[in-house]
Amino acid sequence: MWAILSGIEGNIAAYEAVLADIKRQRVNVEELYILGDIIAANPDSEKVIKRIQNPLPGELEPQVCVGWWEEQCFALHGLGSTTEPTELIERFGKETAKLLWDSVSRETVQWLRNCHFGFFELDCLLIHGSSVSVSDELTPESPPWQMLDRLQRLQANHLFCGRSGQVFEYQLQGGSVNSSVMTLDSKQPVQTITAPKRRVVGVGNVGREPGKATYTLYSPNSDLAKGEALRDRLEFKTVYYGSKKGFGN
Repeated sequence: MWAILSGIEGNIAAYEAVLADIKRQRVNVEELYILGDIIAANPDSEKVIKRIQNPLPGELEPQVCVGWWEEQCFALHGLGSTTEPTELIERFGKETAKLLWDSVSRETVQWLRNCHFGFFELDCLLIHGSSVSVSDELTPESPPWQMLDRLQRLQANHLFCGRSGQVFEYQLQGGSVNSSVMTLDSKQPVQTITAPKRRVVGVGNVGREPGKATYTLYSPNSDLAKGEALRDRLEFKTVYYGSKKGFGN
């Protein structure tokens, strides 16, 4: 079983609550993936980084990829694909950009620079945005052609993403396409391309909403040949913490 998180956004209390919920699971969680947005314009961002870097005895070592907030931080430090955090300033303003600068040390920025863009495990792509960029936001309202394009780019059957902050399962039904080439002299034989069932999964957001964190559990070992439905391999978890203490559901 994999635990897949995204969007801690410097919220150390939310991250601790999710780690505690993972420990309570009756299934054995073998891998912990964090799909970006670990930091944000939050003074506790450094605490989250230190917690990730130093798991407690018996805890899983998180596998981390970069997200939108990390990319904006790289731009602030002149290390990104752009020299200015344009998206950050347009969305949140210059004061937020200044707070992000103050919240994340240069040492942490260098550590984040060594994180992956995403992970490809079995037939699963785990990434913050999509195969296009960290800013690419996939939602339940995204058109099927866009979803299929993001999957096809890396030949993945399952794409797990965190950019939207939502939890959702978006299924693309399998099918086939017939194609042929006709020239002035002849017509080439028809070729049939078959596409399997595929899906995009929004894994939720840990730290954005105070008192409530969402994440995803996924088992890559379920045997679909025995008739198990896709949804049976996937579970969305909600954890309430702080003033709303309680177990996940």
